[in-house]
Amino acid sequence: QVQLVESGGGVVQAGGSLRLSCAASGGTFSNYALGWFRQAPGKEREFVASISRYSGGSTHYADSVKGRFTISRDNAKNTVSLQMNSLKPEDTAVYYCRSGFVGSRYYWGQGTQVTVSS
Repeated sequence: QVQLVESGGGVVQAGGSLRLSCAASGGTFSNYALGWFRQAPGKEREFVASISRYSGGSTHYADSVKGRFTISRDNAKNTVSLQMNSLKPEDTAVYYCRSGFVGSRYYWGQGTQVTVSS
């Protein structure tokens, strides 16, 4: 059983920055990859970024955030972060942390709201 808790969301003006964090408990943190997803009102949940199970491991980004967002993880602290720079109004969404496949399923956090005002 893995529990994920996101934090760091808020309201920011366009061009600003936010840093999201996701704290994990349960399971063996260094055994699974992690990712960030987001869901805007009226839209489907979409992939944002992922990182392999190693600190400093391989990363992947959605084209829409490439060059602006950076995902990182700290296996000593069981956390994964998403640094978001040059935010745009279209980045407004609820952001979710998700584990890689653990046992027979993925695990999701409860989400944190990010609102970017123009």
